[in-house]
Amino acid sequence: MLGFWWRGILGSISQKDVNKVVRESVNSGINYFDTAEVYNEGRSESSLGLAIAGIPRDSILLGTKVSPSNCYKETLIEHCEASLKRLQTDYLDLYMVHWPLHPHAIRHFTNDLRIVENPPEISETMEALQVLNQQGKIRKFGVSNFGRNRLKDLPLKDIAVNQLPYNLLCRAIEYDSLSFCEDNGIGVIGYMGLLQGILADNYPSLNDVPLLQRRTRHFNSKNNIECRHGEEGIENETNIALNGIRHICKETGFSMAAISLKWILANPAVTCVLVGSRNAYKVKENVMAIQTPLCKEIKDELDRISLPVMEKLGNHFDYYESAEYDRTL
Repeated sequence: MLGFWWRGILGSISQKDVNKVVRESVNSGINYFDTAEVYNEGRSESSLGLAIAGIPRDSILLGTKVSPSNCYKETLIEHCEASLKRLQTDYLDLYMVHWPLHPHAIRHFTNDLRIVENPPEISETMEALQVLNQQGKIRKFGVSNFGRNRLKDLPLKDIAVNQLPYNLLCRAIEYDSLSFCEDNGIGVIGYMGLLQGILADNYPSLNDVPLLQRRTRHFNSKNNIECRHGEEGIENETNIALNGIRHICKETGFSMAAISLKWILANPAVTCVLVGSRNAYKVKENVMAIQTPLCKEIKDELDRISLPVMEKLGNHFDYYESAEYDRTL
């Protein structure tokens, strides 16, 4: 299943274009739309709210995320109601805690040291989500970027989904988080499916990738002032994997984006993969990509090609931080 991921951060895009993308998505059978209160300081939710106006509400699923800094009970309820207002809807199909509730994750969302040093208790957050559910303001709730150890602290029967980064070059959730979710009936919404254009083959080389997209642990932090992970990166392994994927694309006639999306959806533990599309043509292209599944031989070859990257990065799926400061653990 494809879902539409709307952040609105990659350059300018008009509301008219957003409307076209959303309507083409609905017409193509995509029914899940994902955003977050932090994206563009709420403007992403507002834009999506305008785009879905006139579309029957029961024909689409809306999901958004609350920042970990806003997860005290009363604050969370207020922020949920603000998201509802921006999205112009009476209820959310899915409401997620964006990152785990610990100081290092929270400091990325607020400068208020009182919150950073005294993060909300997860029990308080779950209580607020239950209240919103009982009020009919959210139908299901879940989490995002929660590793296996963080999930263990939650009432698992109440958690509908865990939104996690997953693609051919980001496979860390395969170590234990993906199977843990599957074993406990938690759906997985994969994000970063095309690794911000890298797995759409938008860039001739890694040096051509814009600095903001070059912040992950695949890249050497010494070459990018935007990086904060402090590691040497794995650019050699990443290049080898990309060239291997290009070879398969040439043999099969599929684009790299199509191959990448097919590969993700070939994993039965993945419920939905989110894809951002800047225009209606890209929506059609992405939908066409998943019409035919990968054969087992190609899936196995892609697994083999990307395995060295997975092993080098390890069981650590916060791709912007070092293992020491991993926000997901």
